[in-house]
Amino acid sequence: MNIPVKVETKNLSVSFGEVKAIKNISLMIPANKVTAIIGPSGCGKSTFIKSLNRMNELVKKAKTTGEVLLDGNNIYGEDYDVVNLRREVGMIFQKPNPFPKSIYDNVAFGPRIHGTHKKELLEKIVEENLKKAVLWDEVSDRLNASAMDLSGGQQQRLCISRALAVEPKVILMDEPCSALDPLATAKIESLIRVLSADYTVIIVTHNMQQAFRVADFVAFLYLGELIEYGKTKSMFENPKNELTEKYITGEFG
Repeated sequence: MNIPVKVETKNLSVSFGEVKAIKNISLMIPANKVTAIIGPSGCGKSTFIKSLNRMNELVKKAKTTGEVLLDGNNIYGEDYDVVNLRREVGMIFQKPNPFPKSIYDNVAFGPRIHGTHKKELLEKIVEENLKKAVLWDEVSDRLNASAMDLSGGQQQRLCISRALAVEPKVILMDEPCSALDPLATAKIESLIRVLSADYTVIIVTHNMQQAFRVADFVAFLYLGELIEYGKTKSMFENPKNELTEKYITGEFG
C-alpha cells in the first residue's frame, strides 16, 4: 500500500470467554481514507472496530491478543495511555447518544475534560466543530437548547461534532445511519466523505450501497475472519473470493 498507514492490526484476536469473536486479523488501514467493514450479523465487525480504541475491555471476560498499531505504536502496550487513546480514536455509535445537556455543552464537554475552560476558546471550538459536522446553520441560534430536542439525524451529527472537538486522528463509526431516515443518511454519508480529508474514518455498515458510496477501501469479515480486503471498486466489481461475491450480490447475509 503506497498510502501512509494510520492503523495496522497484526494477528488481532478478541474472545469473550470461550467465544472467539475475531480471529487473527491482519489489516493495514490507510490514513485520510474511508474504510468500510462489511459482513453479515455476528461476524465480528463491531468487535473489530471496538478493538481499535480498546472499548472491548469494558466487557467482562474480553481477551485481546495480537497488536493494534496507531501511527506505529501498539495501543495494547503496557504503558499506552487509554484515556488519550479514546481521544485520538473517537467512536460514533449506531444510535445517537447525545448527553442530556445543551447543544453547546455536548460539544464543549471533551475540551473541558481535557483542560480547556476559557469561554472564548470554547465558543470557537463549539462553532468550528458544529460547522465541520454541517450542523451550525441549523442550531446556531439555539445552542443552549437541549440536545435531546434535536432530530435523530441532527443528534448523530452533534455526536460527530462532539467527537471532533477533542481533535481525534481516527473516527470509528458503528452503523451510524441505521437508525436514520434516507435524508438524514445522505447528510451523514456526505459528511463522511468530507471528513476523510482530515481524518481516517472506519465505518461498519450492513448497507452494500452505502459502502460503495462512501468507502475507499472495504474489508469483508465472515465468522470472525478477514476474507478479503481491497479498494472498493475492485472489491465490488471483481471480488477475488467466492464468499465475498456471494455476500455482495445478496446470496446470503
